[in-house]
Amino acid sequence: MPFTGKPTYGAGTDLPEIMEDVSDIIGIVSPYETPLLDHLGDAKRPSLSTVHEWVEDTLLPNTDTLNQTTFSPNPQDATVLVVNNGGRFQIGDLVRPGNATEVMQVTAIAGSSLTVVRRYGGTSVSTLSNTLKLTILGNAALEGADSPSVRYTNRVRKQNYTQIFAAGIEVSGSMQAARVHGVHDEVDFQKQERMRELLRDLENCVINGTAPTANQQGSSSVRRSMNGIVKLTSTNQFVPGTNGFPAGGGAGTDLNEAVLNAALRLTWEQSSGQIDTIVVGGFQKRRINAFASSARNYTPADNKFRDLVSVYESDFGVCRVIVSRWVPADTVMFLDSSRVGVMPLQGRSFAFQPLGSVGDRVSGQVIGEYTLEFKNENAHGLVRGLSTT
Repeated sequence: MPFTGKPTYGAGTDLPEIMEDVSDIIGIVSPYETPLLDHLGDAKRPSLSTVHEWVEDTLLPNTDTLNQTTFSPNPQDATVLVVNNGGRFQIGDLVRPGNATEVMQVTAIAGSSLTVVRRYGGTSVSTLSNTLKLTILGNAALEGADSPSVRYTNRVRKQNYTQIFAAGIEVSGSMQAARVHGVHDEVDFQKQERMRELLRDLENCVINGTAPTANQQGSSSVRRSMNGIVKLTSTNQFVPGTNGFPAGGGAGTDLNEAVLNAALRLTWEQSSGQIDTIVVGGFQKRRINAFASSARNYTPADNKFRDLVSVYESDFGVCRVIVSRWVPADTVMFLDSSRVGVMPLQGRSFAFQPLGSVGDRVSGQVIGEYTLEFKNENAHGLVRGLSTT
């Protein structure tokens, strides 16, 4: 039988070759989108170490709270007040208790005890109580006085850890050489698939990641992992109906505008940050869309129904609403995106790394190392414990 070179068992016969009717387009239905990473964009710089650090600072605080259950002679006339942090005050400070119109002036400080003049400037008397917030309006310095004692805050170094994301690829020589429907190069196809998976996992870890409790930098036996947004947000974590935070609608834990605006306001009060991003899962996104349902009007000529809120504008910021399927179903995240960055370790962006072949196959891995930089965690907020039914 003469050699024909045809890759069929019937080579050299008069039988026609049979071609399968299979589309050359491969459908992928698994979710792999990364809306939060796309919104944040590429970081302006890489991380230079597996322990990524940044520096934060604060101004001297101008509020404190009373730590006093009894007042002499009474809460309206007491002039000696005990506070939590006496070092925040100076002689000459004008202080407003709570939301009252009264102003008090500090005349002496001994540890955490303040001696004050009540009803300063003829202001109206107020009733003091334990845990009442005191706001320092400002200090009234004496003309010609010496410079006041120096006060300052200490800069703080915050940190997170890089996490290695890797996926192996192995394709036999025969598989690489064979004709496959929808795939020109099997190795390139596997690179694309693994890259989609790793980007999906990166967004999930940016939101929900947690570092190990011990040896967080990692070792030959401890896997290094990053802390995510949920773990790093500690100051502004709110639960509807608890600790003075307003309840929602329905059973008290449904997301509504009162809950959303309270979270934005309380986060705004903590910092000069500008919340510009709200990140939610699918269920809470539908709750946000419902905010405007009762206010929509349609005319007989309308033939399109729209039920979508992609931007939420309030007194405390204009926020783009991002839907990420990796946000916990009971959670809404409020971010100042200018203070959030997802960065690779220098030279460790996602890339294909060929490995030495030990047989008739192409071996390698897609690998990258990333971390989350989450500056000024009190500039961000989180509502948890929302209903999901």
